[in-house]
Amino acid sequence: MTFPLDFFDALRRMKARVQPAPAPLTPEPQPAATSSGRGAVGPSGLALIQRFEGCAKKRKDGRFEAYPDPGTGGDPWTIGWGATGPGITPGAVWTEAECDARLERDLARFARDVSRAIGDAPTSAAQFDALVSFHYNTGAIAKATLTKLHKAGRFDEAAQEFGKWVNAGGKPLTGLIRRRAAEAALYRSE
Repeated sequence: MTFPLDFFDALRRMKARVQPAPAPLTPEPQPAATSSGRGAVGPSGLALIQRFEGCAKKRKDGRFEAYPDPGTGGDPWTIGWGATGPGITPGAVWTEAECDARLERDLARFARDVSRAIGDAPTSAAQFDALVSFHYNTGAIAKATLTKLHKAGRFDEAAQEFGKWVNAGGKPLTGLIRRRAAEAALYRSE
């Protein structure tokens, strides 16, 4: 079962009725889905990521500005739906369409990373979505013990590993504690 990113198509159509649509971006190629449902993040994973990332720091003009990491008070600077990286620095400003397009590209990239990291391990769609959310936030899918446990089929132990990733700037953050609990619940849901 595949879960295409239909949400973004619907969002673009909805916005097109209200305002002129921005020039379409060429989407990155999507990996082929496997029989386990892998390939693209599904609706549950998208909802979880958007709930915890939020599209923060909206200005009065409707655009979004970069903000410092809540754990460090500085790097990495973030914009939109949790985007970080080159060009995202203090003073960066994006439109809502730019935030949505970046999320779409990032989700495709992180889904590919997760697919590579877990290989051919049996994986439900819910587990895949939880792993993509985890990786989107931590960037650690390749080195996390939870990945090794998942690949070994030790799913209960893997689910417990989410709770170990709650620190930022050397201290536990309430938002990360809630996110990891939501990811573990999604991971266990199928």
